[in-house]
Formats: sequence, structure tokens, C-alpha cells
Amino acid sequence: MGIDVAASQMWDEDSRCYVDRNGRHTTEDHIASLAEIVDRYGLVYVEDPLYEEDFSGFADFTEQVGDRCLVCGDDLFVTNASRIAEGIETGSANCVLIKPNQVGTLTDTFEAIHLSHVHGMETVMSHRSGETTDTTIAHLATAFGCVFLKTGTVGGERIAKLNELIRIEEQIA
Repeated sequence: MGIDVAASQMWDEDSRCYVDRNGRHTTEDHIASLAEIVDRYGLVYVEDPLYEEDFSGFADFTEQVGDRCLVCGDDLFVTNASRIAEGIETGSANCVLIKPNQVGTLTDTFEAIHLSHVHGMETVMSHRSGETTDTTIAHLATAFGCVFLKTGTVGGERIAKLNELIRIEEQIA
């Protein structure tokens, strides 16, 4: 089980803290709270646990839970090789979310995935909002060795991708 925290939506730049219905939280408190949730619920995947520019906070969280949970950067990396390289240098995550139509080309998609894999990071292929029933990302996830394919909640365009994964598995098994 995993969660997309989307912590950038909770970040208040003026007060430099996270804001939720329970009040304001420092980065340290936010990390401690998320680590407790990882352990309590046995999460294996946490996406965007911190503000998208907080490479250091991501690194602290990854240090705490990265041995038992994938800490995945979506907004942190935006499928951008230079941001992934910065994350590798700072130890900011152990997983990268890959959105081919965010980076724009298959070459750039491959570069982002290859850089991640060479440095021991997992990758998760993901849809984006506004997806169609096109199943290309199911093939890309398989071809590039991504650990997961993130398709979102049940809907026709998502089911098409999952069904395509089943067909791929039948062909290569």
C-alpha cells in the first residue's frame, strides 16, 4: 500500500512549515509523523512526502524509512535528469516517478530512467491527468523495467492500461 502525500500543497512558504487541519508543523515534525504512518500501516510507497524544492528534507525522510519503503519523487524530480542527478547527489529519494508526456520525448524518458537505475533507484511509470485509453505507458513501464505502473483510480482509461499489462505478461511469461 502506498500514498501520494502531495506535500507541496501543504507547504506554506511564508511560515516555512506544513499546514493541515491539525495546525502548522515543522519539517522535522512532518517527517516524524510520516515515518510513524509508514510503520503503522506498513506502507511500501510514499510519493512527494515533502515540498518539491526540499531535497534535504526528502533525504532526511529517505534516511529514516528508505530501507523499508520507496520514497518517490514526482514534483521533486519532474522526470528531469538534472533534478534527478541533484537528488542522487543529496540522497533525496530511492524512487523516481516517470511521466513520459511531462518530459516530452522518449529519449528524455529513457535518460531519466537510465540515470535512476544506474544509481540504484527504482522507477515508477505514471499516467497524467487527462489520459486516454492509449496503452503506451504499459509498454514503456515493462520495457524500461519500472517497479510499478501508476494508473490512478478505476476508470476506462486506467483499466485499458492494466488490461494491456495482463496481455504483455501473457506474451512474455
